[in-house]
Amino acid sequence: MSFVDLRAFLAHLEQTGQLARIHVRVDPNQEMTLIQHRVMAAKGPALLFENVVGSPYRVVTNLFGTRQRTRLAFGGDPAELGERVFRLSRTLMPPSITGIVKSRRDLLALSTARLRRVVNGPILETVSHSPNLNRLPVLTCWPDDGGPFFTLPLVHTTDPETGTGNLGIYRLQRFDGRSTGMHWQIEKGGGFHFHKAASMNRSLPVSVVLGGPPSLIAAAVAPLPEGIDERLLAAYMMNRPLDVIARKTTGHRIPARAEFVLEGTVTPGDMQWEGPFGDHFGHYSHAADYPVFRVNWMLARKDAIFPATVVGKPVQEDFFMGEALQEMTLPLLKMIRPAVTDLWAYPEAGFHSLAVMSVAERYPKEALKHTLGMLGEGQVSLTKVMITVDHQVNVRDMAAVSQALWHHLDAKTGIHLLAPTAQDTLDFTGPAMNSGSRLILMATDDGNPLRGEAPRHVPDPDDLHPDVRGTATLGPAFLMVQVKNTCRDIETVRQALIRDAAARDYLFHVIVSEDVPLNDRILMLWGWFTRFDPLADLYPAGRTVAGNRLIFDFPIAIDARWKSGYPKPVQFDPDVEKRVDRMWKILGLPDF
Repeated sequence: MSFVDLRAFLAHLEQTGQLARIHVRVDPNQEMTLIQHRVMAAKGPALLFENVVGSPYRVVTNLFGTRQRTRLAFGGDPAELGERVFRLSRTLMPPSITGIVKSRRDLLALSTARLRRVVNGPILETVSHSPNLNRLPVLTCWPDDGGPFFTLPLVHTTDPETGTGNLGIYRLQRFDGRSTGMHWQIEKGGGFHFHKAASMNRSLPVSVVLGGPPSLIAAAVAPLPEGIDERLLAAYMMNRPLDVIARKTTGHRIPARAEFVLEGTVTPGDMQWEGPFGDHFGHYSHAADYPVFRVNWMLARKDAIFPATVVGKPVQEDFFMGEALQEMTLPLLKMIRPAVTDLWAYPEAGFHSLAVMSVAERYPKEALKHTLGMLGEGQVSLTKVMITVDHQVNVRDMAAVSQALWHHLDAKTGIHLLAPTAQDTLDFTGPAMNSGSRLILMATDDGNPLRGEAPRHVPDPDDLHPDVRGTATLGPAFLMVQVKNTCRDIETVRQALIRDAAARDYLFHVIVSEDVPLNDRILMLWGWFTRFDPLADLYPAGRTVAGNRLIFDFPIAIDARWKSGYPKPVQFDPDVEKRVDRMWKILGLPDF
């Protein structure tokens, strides 16, 4: 099943009991965030806010708040979408009549992946050359956000030289009625286009699409190779062409059935302070200067619906979107690297912080080749920690990954620290924005396990150190150690762990702050991987030099505490929580 626009998607959700209409007046300043958070935590419906404070427009959120709704947006099983292309690569290479006949259904689906030009569409129902962005119900998600942010804008640009299109989701802080920030991070296609336009001393036309087919939103966050237009992927997901209208104002082709389109330019040298923003790492990302998007035209459907999402500590909507995109792209990865059997970037850790790859080695150290190769590919290149295991290991199960590390991680050959490297813009753990380090852990099976029986005992916190509040394990390789917020120096804690007979059997001692619950695997991974830099925060029991190599000795302590200079983790405003508590019974929602 596929949907031509947002309204068709919402109609289907309502018919199947997956949409709740909220008629009570709700403020887009934090109240919507809190309501969505509670509903999503209970695996509840998408939310259509029909009475919005400060705006004549309705707001829809939580569109992708379950795996079921995310699959609907993708037009079916994401893995099957990728498998179609994989099958074509196998049956059509080399080309043959038999292969074409066998692949006729897949070829038909692929043939629909195109843009179909039309002269009119609902998006042209309202066209304004005097846009006022202050009328839009832009969400302020968290108390310390720098202002209201567009959180589901589909930002379309074209390469100034080749004309190739790119569609991405980049947050936009509303500055005033005619301008927003343009948060182009590193490794983003729109940012590459702007860099090229700046080198040519030209402004870059930008079209910001809000709404449209749900597959368009999914495609905009897909990690496609540079130079491939994400709108073609959206058409492929819909199994039908995407209708577009050519615009003389920007030279772009915009979706005919979008809810809103903002048209304008971004000009080199036109910068403004943007942020902070409570992002998908669960912390406020640092404020900085970013390009300004100057809006000249606003197009809208009659009674347009404003789409929004909320990010923060997992689990949020991006969790399920990221899972689905990985399922879809895995078959395509196998086309390029047949020895790679699976690759999983953990949504619990904000995707870029942790990825695990499995490889079927055909010769010694082949896995390292593929690991280094993947760390040079697109957005995967921003991965902070890459763990590579044997093809028989389930990379999506952290306990199984930990077991593989216990049996096969060799400190002499399996630990590789790379620094300095480029880093995800939102990762705040490095020495400066966009810079950090990489940690590679290799644990492929050569038939000779390095260790036998795994540790059986979890040390009692009271036996370790006065600053230790709790202990838990993530499989046999990782001992999680929660310390008090008053703990300023982990050296005495680290030494106490080494001295303890039960603790020193683990390969890694991961030290986390009080706000990381040790009974929640998702938040354990969040608190660990979003708060440490491999170069600065690894403390091995000892270091030895072999030739020109530095070798770490186990156990290795990882200081993953929240540290001075880090941005704050996001938290709800208690006053907003009280307001939502008071209105909850009249919202028409279950008591989550």
